Amino acid sequence: PDVPIIGFFEYYYSDTGGPVGFDPEDPVTENTPFLLHARNAVPLANIETVDVGLSPTYWQRDRFPQSFHRKLYVCHDGIRTDQLRPDPAVTLKLGRMDRALTKDDEVLTFVSRNLERTRGFHVFMRALPRILKQRPNARVLVVGGNDTSYGGKSKHPGGLRAEMEAEVGKHVDWSRVHFLGKLSYEDYQKVIQISRCHLYLTMPFVLSWSLLEAMAMGATIVGSDVAPVREAITHGETGLLCDFFDPDALGDQVADVLGNPAAYAHLGPAARAHVVETYDFLSKCLPEHIAQMNALVPEGQRIALPRTPTT
Repeated sequence: PDVPIIGFFEYYYSDTGGPVGFDPEDPVTENTPFLLHARNAVPLANIETVDVGLSPTYWQRDRFPQSFHRKLYVCHDGIRTDQLRPDPAVTLKLGRMDRALTKDDEVLTFVSRNLERTRGFHVFMRALPRILKQRPNARVLVVGGNDTSYGGKSKHPGGLRAEMEAEVGKHVDWSRVHFLGKLSYEDYQKVIQISRCHLYLTMPFVLSWSLLEAMAMGATIVGSDVAPVREAITHGETGLLCDFFDPDALGDQVADVLGNPAAYAHLGPAARAHVVETYDFLSKCLPEHIAQMNALVPEGQRIALPRTPTT
């Protein structure tokens, strides 16, 4: 009974301000507000149980009622920027190509745990014909499964990927689009490191680790202009932001990055510097989490901070 508890408060559901009701193609029903309120049962019960609560980003914290904030501190889980770095010498061999891709190739990447609407896969697919038409040498690498992690499932029997292939398929040169499925962490890193433009789309929802990892690896990011992404990316400084609902503008921006890499060469290094400064696991996040733990226990029981590697 006397052991302190720190609770992880990831997300508080409501029918405004988040992914629910964000996309007009997926309207809410009259039952939605009640279902969402039921999903909040766990944080509503636990806020009075924990001594301290944790939210990874300010946007996530601010989704909770103001009465929660007195117990919540904000600190990300942390990104291993000492391990996730740019690699100018990276190469990647694909089964449909007779040579390995290098950093000299026009590579567009899109990554999501699953190819779903909450993470903007449908918007990406609608932008794809425009990108491929403007950049005839571009290669597109898509990482992710064909299930649904968040939001509703596609009614198409083949899932959202099949639904979108049916919608845009006749306008896409599929010989230059590579669906890689789910990859090992090592191969995933190579995909990001070789990317000339990394597209990160999401509705207003929990920020993906993959965005911060891509920034740590020095990727040039084009992301959706929504609040959780704006917390990590400053437009024109550490990445580029576009309207989630404008696939034409999105396609034009991606095509320009692919065609004029020198004009955007400053974004990747600045993105990495920002992640190192703000989200690095060893130097920023771990010390804060340990400090929060130590504040709850007697001095003789406190945790010593591990030594940070010098490389």
